[in-house]
Amino acid sequence: MTLRRWITAFAALALLLGLTTPAQAAQNPPPLTDLDGTPLVPRGLNNGHSAKESADAMAWTGPGDIAAEADRIGSNSTRLLVFWSRLEPRPGHYDEHYLDAVAQRVAWYERAGMRVVLDMHQDMWGPAVAGSSPNNGAPAWATHFDGLPATVQDPWPLTYLQPGVTRAFDHFWGTTGRHPELREHFTAAWRHLAQRFAGSPAVLGYDLFNEPWGGSVPWPLFERDLLGPLYQRLITEIRTVDQQHWIFVEPQALGVNQGLPSALPALHDPRTGAPRIAYAPHFYPTLLGAGQTYTGATKALVRNTMRWWFDANAATARRLGAPMVVGEFGLDATKPGALEFVDDVLTEASRRGAGWWYWSNDPGGWGPYAPGGGWAPLADHLASG
Repeated sequence: MTLRRWITAFAALALLLGLTTPAQAAQNPPPLTDLDGTPLVPRGLNNGHSAKESADAMAWTGPGDIAAEADRIGSNSTRLLVFWSRLEPRPGHYDEHYLDAVAQRVAWYERAGMRVVLDMHQDMWGPAVAGSSPNNGAPAWATHFDGLPATVQDPWPLTYLQPGVTRAFDHFWGTTGRHPELREHFTAAWRHLAQRFAGSPAVLGYDLFNEPWGGSVPWPLFERDLLGPLYQRLITEIRTVDQQHWIFVEPQALGVNQGLPSALPALHDPRTGAPRIAYAPHFYPTLLGAGQTYTGATKALVRNTMRWWFDANAATARRLGAPMVVGEFGLDATKPGALEFVDDVLTEASRRGAGWWYWSNDPGGWGPYAPGGGWAPLADHLASG
């Protein structure tokens, strides 16, 4: 089956889930805790899309903006984007100036009383994809398109179907058998990052891989045979330098983001004491992603999908023995019904004891800021969640 057919099948199945009445989860996943063991339900904003584009790979926010967010929205944490391309610009060379800038942002959040999850972010593989953001994802030296086309498409998720992008992921996951050094470098980069922040009380944990994509290997084989083993390798390596912070794992993005159950295998945390592995899926319903609004029949379908998504992912979290945090959800909050969608997601998360990080803190329709300055109505809805 071709990749395009796999994606069509995923989308069709996700839509069918919206027509199916979900069964209520038997119980909630285990709770997340702060580093001192006290209960913590994360809430806040991803920070943020602007880091993908900026010259220093840092988001637009300063310490005053972060303090204002904590005060206005009640955020107690953030998911802060970091990039492999900036961390390891040359093989085996780590940019300490970049990590200094990350540490400065962590300090700003600490000053505001907030925790930070460092998210190794990528979309569409990396900056070497023509038309991609200059920071977002894997470094150019780790990119092997083998002469195949790799250009950003419209809509952007279709970029994953570009033959060169698929090939780059296949090389990374070892499907081609030709570049095992890529996973070795990625593992070492994570070890270096974790070692840098191992003693930080402001860092809550590490999100290992944003929205994983299996290249030519379809769900659920990708999660079971490739993603799970890489996660286990990363967890084991991180624990050699950091025993205290949480490690957040995401399922395959395509399909699970829209409502399919995850096939991630059980993961072992070798730390001394109770495991600190958390499950952080993203929620982006197919119909809303296709431009529909959260009104009328679409609203009914998406609501059903939402309940199914939360039940399926809560079940995965329980199977993994992991707390659950909605790592991303969001939409253009200026569209009809959008604020009610946000309310409904936050209600479902609360029912399951799950935290959340809204995407994202950037100005514009998706963010909580008004065009002329100040706060948009979205801020009120996030604050009440």
